[in-house]
Amino acid sequence: QVQLVESGGGLVQPGGSLRLSCAASGSFFIISTMGWYRQAQGKERELVATITRVSGTNYPDSVKGRFTISRDNAKNTVYLQMNTLKPEDTAVYYCNANILSRAAPTYNTYWGQGTQVTVSS
Repeated sequence: QVQLVESGGGLVQPGGSLRLSCAASGSFFIISTMGWYRQAQGKERELVATITRVSGTNYPDSVKGRFTISRDNAKNTVYLQMNTLKPEDTAVYYCNANILSRAAPTYNTYWGQGTQVTVSS
């Protein structure tokens, strides 16, 4: 079984910073692209950032320049550094990863359980 476990969410004031982490564990060969998504109450899940295995990154305009995604392949972990947070960044943040597990011969997408980020004064 493959699991993704997020940590680092919480309550922060506008203009503040948070760093999210997501670690993959279980039986697998390799992790390809990893990413962060978020879902605000009453809205659809949306992309926040993605990173390839060789650290190519992609961001939507809404977070570009404020958020930075990174990864540590040795630790099977992806990070999201969020700066200059705004109330509209409030959401549940989910990590995901495309993983070649030992149980299946193809890449599958796995999701973490989500971590709440609340930006409020």
